[in-house]
Amino acid sequence: MTAAWMPGLADLRRYQGAWLPTDVLAGLSVAAIQVPTAVAYATLAGFRPEVGLYASVLPLVAYALFGSSRQLIVGPDSATCAMVAATLLPLAAHDPAQYVDYSVVLALLVGVLSVVGGMLRLGFIADFLARPILTGFLNGIGLSIIAGQLGKLFGIPLESREFIEQLAEFGRKLGSTHGLTLTLGLALIVLLIVLKRVAPKIPGPLVGVAVGGLAVFAFDLTSRGVRVVGEVAGGLPSLRIPSVDPSDVRALAVGALAIALVSYCSAMLTARSFAAKNRYEIDANQDFVALGVANLAAGLSRGFVISGADSRTAVSNAVGGKSRVTGLVAAAATALVVLFLTGPIRYIPSAALAAVLIMAGIGLVDVATLRTLRRVSRFEFRLSITTTIGVLLVGVLPGILIAVALAILKLLSMITRPGDAILGDVPGLDGYTDIAGRPDAKTVPGLIIYRFDAAPLFVNADRFKQRIRAVIAEAEAKPRWFLYSAEAANVLDFTGADAVDQIRDELAAQGITLAIARSRGLFNAGLHRSGVADRIGAEHMFPSVRSGVQAFLGRAKASAEDGSAKASAEREALA
Repeated sequence: MTAAWMPGLADLRRYQGAWLPTDVLAGLSVAAIQVPTAVAYATLAGFRPEVGLYASVLPLVAYALFGSSRQLIVGPDSATCAMVAATLLPLAAHDPAQYVDYSVVLALLVGVLSVVGGMLRLGFIADFLARPILTGFLNGIGLSIIAGQLGKLFGIPLESREFIEQLAEFGRKLGSTHGLTLTLGLALIVLLIVLKRVAPKIPGPLVGVAVGGLAVFAFDLTSRGVRVVGEVAGGLPSLRIPSVDPSDVRALAVGALAIALVSYCSAMLTARSFAAKNRYEIDANQDFVALGVANLAAGLSRGFVISGADSRTAVSNAVGGKSRVTGLVAAAATALVVLFLTGPIRYIPSAALAAVLIMAGIGLVDVATLRTLRRVSRFEFRLSITTTIGVLLVGVLPGILIAVALAILKLLSMITRPGDAILGDVPGLDGYTDIAGRPDAKTVPGLIIYRFDAAPLFVNADRFKQRIRAVIAEAEAKPRWFLYSAEAANVLDFTGADAVDQIRDELAAQGITLAIARSRGLFNAGLHRSGVADRIGAEHMFPSVRSGVQAFLGRAKASAEDGSAKASAEREALA
């Protein structure tokens, strides 16, 4: 039972000592990126720097014990931080203490929702946030992060928080740029770009903030107007019961639901990618629970909502991390920083954090996928762009909801108006296939083979009947049989069964026999439970289209022979 809920324990019992050196190196490398990134993301979400460090210790331990991925690193994430800020700012923007309290409650709510989702085996919902939506969402988050950091990069205090307003205010105040701050920030961005291209294994964020901090300390840049992080509280967080206005709980719950969904889907994309690279499987439901426990740990340690961190997971994999020990080492190293090494953090310039966040924002913008979507599916391309625009103009949560609603409408449209085809024998192709656009295709005289590209259900039952009537009306000659290939039907509801029965009656009234091929699974069960299969008759139910065609030809031949025999008998009688 313990192994089922805490797969990390079972893995640790089977741990191979030969993995320890690379796991330790990978863990230290992850921590080297996690510490400055956590500080930067804390400021992005509106917290003190140490809050990001609090969110980078216990959640790693929790996921290492409860998660099914051996490599996923969890921690502060840019997209999740943007959603946290979008949820909390309208509720507690003017009270820092209340802001942290609300963040704790939000993390606990996300944790509870995720654990419940995993226990109810709702891991499949990761498939509902389609790749175009996630791409558009991340593009929007990336652009909003970049816009939000322009003020810090240029040394301009900005008050606006919305994308358009930020750009407009930035444009108005551009003349008050602090030259030294901008020079430092741009130099650090160039450094990060060079390190990423020349030495990708070196922790760029750590080097960037270290160089920035050294420059501030060595040249006393604070006296020349360069803003810095300032004092960072060391030691463990003070634990207390958070205070929340009951009227705000509903808004927090709505935000928590959206954050749980998006952070889980994002984490699953990362976990699945690295599991596939390293040839092992993950349990989506268990990871839902694990992410929930990690967020509970973040809330209990006065941190904020966390998610899967793709860049840190990639670093762990690149350095050679083999197991979840990597995450435990990273947690221990971060804890040492929290306890003993927060002093140097106060020298980090705000421009250095802006440089780290701008590079993170650029990394989220995925132009290559947009190009592919534009080439492959115009609808999905437009859906992705709509998601980005929605995130930028109406906010993170409404933008996602708009995109998901559009995707659901498209899905319903595809279900309610599925394609269909008349099948025949196409030279060079095995079996019976769509004859549209194939002048060399051959059909069987007296027989129509028809495929409806969805299960007949309440949402498309009328279209199912309309299309069959249209096919019969457009036929060059009235068929004797209508063979329905049910290969695309995997389920059948009452309305769909009634539609099949109505078509059977209508065809029978015209002297046409309805036959069904490839009836299987829940569709076949629905036909039998509804009694429609009995009315069609077992002699008209076939395992394949080919066997249905052979049966038709056999019966047509027998009918022709019977007719010939009767005609011969009549001639003999007349003679």
